[in-house]
Amino acid sequence: MDGRASSEPKLIFPGLGGFYAAVSDLWYPMIRVAAGSSLLFHGWGKIAAGQFTVAPSLIKYGIGPAEPLGHIVVILETIGAVCVILGLATRFFAAGIAIEMAVIAFVVKMSLGFAQMELFVMFGIIFFAIALRGGGPYSLDRMIGKEL
Repeated sequence: MDGRASSEPKLIFPGLGGFYAAVSDLWYPMIRVAAGSSLLFHGWGKIAAGQFTVAPSLIKYGIGPAEPLGHIVVILETIGAVCVILGLATRFFAAGIAIEMAVIAFVVKMSLGFAQMELFVMFGIIFFAIALRGGGPYSLDRMIGKEL
């Protein structure tokens, strides 16, 4: 042993132990659903506005090739977000979204200061963690028994 406690901390209200045990697998799907839903809101907003590509914005920031990358952004923020929510091809889409968030944070927003980039850094880290973990429990990846 390395000197650290080998068990979980004791509960202040031991009567909640059964509840905590029953819901202990739900934390990860909740994170997947919350992060994916937040991103889907933004992707759907682009489609609803008739902005099927974000190429003009990419051109403004010198990111190219703008047209195909613009389509990829919209696909990640819609189809990719739904797949993360459902836990389907989770690692693939979460990794792509994490890369998108890194580009937004460090290429687009960095010159504006940390306050403008912090949300994209946070979501980039969350989606990177999801990419590392995969679909996890209660995912379609788990149901079909395959994931990237």
